[in-house]
Amino acid sequence: MNYKESAKQILDLVGGEANIQSVTHCMTRLRFVLRNESLVEDTRVKEVPGVMGVMRKGGQYQVIIGNDVASYYKELAKLGHFSNQSSTDDTGTKKNLFEAFVDVISGCMSPLIPAMLGGGMIKVLLILLPLMGILDDSSQTFAILSFFGDAPFYFMPMMLAFTAAQKFNVTPMLAVTVGGIMLHPNFVEMVNAGDPVHFLGLPVTLASYGSSVIPILIMVWLMKYIEGFFDKIIPNVIKSFTKPLLILLISGLVALIVVGPLGTFAGQLLSSAIIWIQGKAGWLALGLMAAFMPLIVMTGMHWAFAPIFLIASPATPDILILPAMLAANLAQGAAALAVSAKTKDKNLKQVAAASGISALLAGVTEPALYGITLKYKKPLYAAMISGAVCGVYMGITGLESYAFAVPSLVSLPQFIGGQGNGNIINAIVVAVISIVLTFILTWVFGIDEVDKNETEQHIEISEAVETGSNDPKKIYAPMKGQVIPLEQVKDDAFSGKMMGEGLAIIPEEDTIKAPFDGEVTALFPTKHAIGLTSDSGIELLIHVGIDTVELAGQYFTAFVETGDKIKKGQKLLSVDFAQIKTAGYDTTTPIVVTNSESFIDVVAKEGTETESQETILYIV
Repeated sequence: MNYKESAKQILDLVGGEANIQSVTHCMTRLRFVLRNESLVEDTRVKEVPGVMGVMRKGGQYQVIIGNDVASYYKELAKLGHFSNQSSTDDTGTKKNLFEAFVDVISGCMSPLIPAMLGGGMIKVLLILLPLMGILDDSSQTFAILSFFGDAPFYFMPMMLAFTAAQKFNVTPMLAVTVGGIMLHPNFVEMVNAGDPVHFLGLPVTLASYGSSVIPILIMVWLMKYIEGFFDKIIPNVIKSFTKPLLILLISGLVALIVVGPLGTFAGQLLSSAIIWIQGKAGWLALGLMAAFMPLIVMTGMHWAFAPIFLIASPATPDILILPAMLAANLAQGAAALAVSAKTKDKNLKQVAAASGISALLAGVTEPALYGITLKYKKPLYAAMISGAVCGVYMGITGLESYAFAVPSLVSLPQFIGGQGNGNIINAIVVAVISIVLTFILTWVFGIDEVDKNETEQHIEISEAVETGSNDPKKIYAPMKGQVIPLEQVKDDAFSGKMMGEGLAIIPEEDTIKAPFDGEVTALFPTKHAIGLTSDSGIELLIHVGIDTVELAGQYFTAFVETGDKIKKGQKLLSVDFAQIKTAGYDTTTPIVVTNSESFIDVVAKEGTETESQETILYIV
């Protein structure tokens, strides 16, 4: 496919650079915000090689490409200077604090996944090649490959600074510079020296920020307000040099004095709490540590335990951190592999498989954690449950690690030691339980692929919400049956959408139930049609069959009257569809939002079948 040529054609057909206000992409579509959409001829855009279709939704002109959309976007970006927004889509639904926190992390981490996968696979090679006798682990090649593999993780704060800057609308290079301040070699040297450090008379906490996640995300979020403040108060005549100067000074100070140390203090508190629990009930401490290790790694607080696991040796075995990481790391790998096996999305299948291999063989869990389990949540819960089970088993059996290595299948020999073979056998048992149990739980829990892979309906809903609408409202199927578009209904009033947007169901059961909470606003004497109004203002018509008004109510039984209040799932009508078919009538039942003009969009659920009370329409 000639991406460059297709991108050029698309650019010309949407009116050129001058007509593009911004452009970004999601999983399948180029999404243009155009100054004048009337300049674009849809039929010509559809003729461009690689273009599957076009849509005009939520103030955007959407060019549907498919899974290869990133390649087109890359070539398009080379052709002009377009403003853009983060391509990470939000669902637009209200979230609790934890969900919002996780979504921000997932959104900012997603662009880093290729780099982390690459680094993780290099670490796998560094384990396998010496074992195969191909590479000497004392060679310079090994040493150089080591920092090849470490680089994506160590410099993660700087990369995150860039993606978070896009998320929070902060000047990207200023955010990256603040990340560089936290990782600067001179500061690292001060941390390693251990001597007290002060900045402008204020004490600086000696913390290492390499591979950390939370401190830089918090810092860039704060920079949004720092930058906005200076943007308002600095005169334009001196803004070009004073604004970046003040932003870097204030942001650097806040990063080293306030924000950065928060993770360190939290880690120290966690370390003290876990060690205290370990002294009282070792099995409980290990269970908690193994269960919450993914979240501890996510925050970077696992380094608070460094004095414990870095000195692991036959003389001073680690009975806490490294055993917990064994269960947690393998659980992350197994969860990712389960997602790979279960998903129907080819891209997700590949990423999940590579992430799982990285975690299982090298103990590098970041790709699995940020790209799979944290993003889809249920696999994370499966891994945490499995970790807790394995942690309790390890605590009871007293599993010990006799060497420092990132726990994985390849590094299981670190658990060889003690009297007899009991310790390594227990480690193998933990590995098997962690992998098998996590895989099964992930498979059973599922991955909410419809929600988490952001089907096109959800993406469109989120964008409509971002343009100023209320949260999407749902209409649930009043009956089980086959779903068809209104355009296929054999009645011009419905197929032409003269009465509004919606869909139709060819029913497979005789009971019609309320599709939402609301009121019966109209019930035709023939009972073949019923008008409803939801508590949120949706006016809905359920028209049972085509031309069934001619039956004069025969084969219809109503259980409500006009003015009745109704609850979702309440029985409204009973219809003998078999008799209606025998009488020669079409049983196709249009479901139409008659006040469609009051909303931004009416989005029908994808699919050809529905169960009763399953969501079939989203109203934005």
